[in-house]
Amino acid sequence: MTVSDPPIFAFTGERFTPECVREIWYEHLHRYAYAARFCAGKRVLDAACGEGYGSALLAAAGANVLGVDISTEVIAHAQQRYADVARLRFATGDATALDDLPSGSFDVIVSFETLEHVEQQARLVAGFRRLLSADGLLLISSPDKRTYSDLRGYQNEFHVRELYREQLEVLLRHEFAALRVYAQKLVFQSVLWDPDCAPSNAAATTLAFDGTLVDRPVYEALYFLVVCAAHERYLPAVGAVHLFGDARESVYEHYNEEIRRHIAAGEKLFAQDREIAQLRAQLARAEALLAEQQHHQGRNS
Repeated sequence: MTVSDPPIFAFTGERFTPECVREIWYEHLHRYAYAARFCAGKRVLDAACGEGYGSALLAAAGANVLGVDISTEVIAHAQQRYADVARLRFATGDATALDDLPSGSFDVIVSFETLEHVEQQARLVAGFRRLLSADGLLLISSPDKRTYSDLRGYQNEFHVRELYREQLEVLLRHEFAALRVYAQKLVFQSVLWDPDCAPSNAAATTLAFDGTLVDRPVYEALYFLVVCAAHERYLPAVGAVHLFGDARESVYEHYNEEIRRHIAAGEKLFAQDREIAQLRAQLARAEALLAEQQHHQGRNS
């Protein structure tokens, strides 16, 4: 996938760009990497596509993609930056009001980190249902209000309405009879894999707080990604685990650089503390010598 390089939007803390690093990069790219499994050869809508990086990834994976975003500036940027990507087009539009698009015109709709930004959430989901084919899939993600905000005492100024898992499922079940809920969180893992072929199955073991081994991830989700369909038979397999990584190991690369900087800063502080201690010792000796000289001068005067 080749892209042009127009000026990049500054990261505000909310709208993701591919130049972001560490956790946010992994979280956003993983959602699209997972969605790509369902999109090859399909008609795909990326609703609230943002900068366009995810739409481009899906198109590169063989999908025919329409990326829609409410910001005319963002769409102009996407059209320029990803102009050379085949099977990809962008258009300005409100994800809650896509009434000009024909019913059943998409096989897959993805809309990641959109729900929490809109007030008309029921209308958004109903619109997605109308636009999907009978056997179509909706992949939608949203932060878990409990772990994202409540437990951290955090308030995201860009979010209109965050949802707990139960609220998210109730909202989606109004339009979709079948759901598969996935928890998402960036965690530290040691991975065993067959280096000679693609994995045919997966197992996960977690060391619990009480020291026992549990045969599943037991972390609290920071986000939920839900696959929605009209019938259970269209959904992915139950109990599936999906891993995402990059060959560059960019998170390690970034953290290792941070660690090197902290170590260097620590060594510099240690050297400065030692120098300060030496200077203080010299000052104390000089003050003692001066006091002794003044004492002798006083006795001789």
